[in-house]
Amino acid sequence: MIDCVMEANFITPGNVSRPKNIAKNSGGNTVMQQQTQIQFQLIENQKGEKFFPAFTDQEEKAKWEQAKGKQDVIMTFDSYYQVLSEEQCNVMGFVINPFGRSVAFPKPMVMSLKQQKDERNKQQGLKQQSIGKDEKVHIGDPAPDEYPIDMMASIINFLQERDDVDAAYLRMFKRENQEEESYLVIVDFTGDKMEEIFKGISAVSAPHLGGLQLSMMPYSIPFAKKAVDGVEPFFEKE
Repeated sequence: MIDCVMEANFITPGNVSRPKNIAKNSGGNTVMQQQTQIQFQLIENQKGEKFFPAFTDQEEKAKWEQAKGKQDVIMTFDSYYQVLSEEQCNVMGFVINPFGRSVAFPKPMVMSLKQQKDERNKQQGLKQQSIGKDEKVHIGDPAPDEYPIDMMASIINFLQERDDVDAAYLRMFKRENQEEESYLVIVDFTGDKMEEIFKGISAVSAPHLGGLQLSMMPYSIPFAKKAVDGVEPFFEKE
């Protein structure tokens, strides 16, 4: 069950205020920035403790009268962790389907599970691959209806905490011997922390891959520069 929760998308009602400087990729798809303001609709238990409601579908959401007229904020386990870990946050956790067969995830449990997940991702490490001189590859954009908004938001939040990353780009990447495409994140950075940067991107992206693979390249190599020629970065240091 926990593995499913780690991968799932949930609906949390709220009010969303969009920032003026919304980033878009080359296909015109909106990427949620950290500046987006969200006011969540919370529930309380008998002790007066506040929790995020995490609905699995619209049918479960409809059971809560106070959710009517509110926007659907799509949240993941990592999204709840990010909000719960903020110092000023007084929310005690999240509850899946609070008006059905509910399952509660108190804040200490969320913190512990996130630590275990990050440690597991670190142990998996990165696999280095090379592209043959005569190997055929296809580079393109994600389909408009499959743009990974949650993954991009998680990567943006991670990169904004670093001083050595100038920009990052998203493409789709397919080798001639592969059946499926993979995400390709190209990172323009300074210094010698490539492995640290790539591991961080891998960790925050893992819950949002939806079964696809993630490849990464430094912007400094000619192949990467050619792959993003004319493409707007989804992240750019202010």
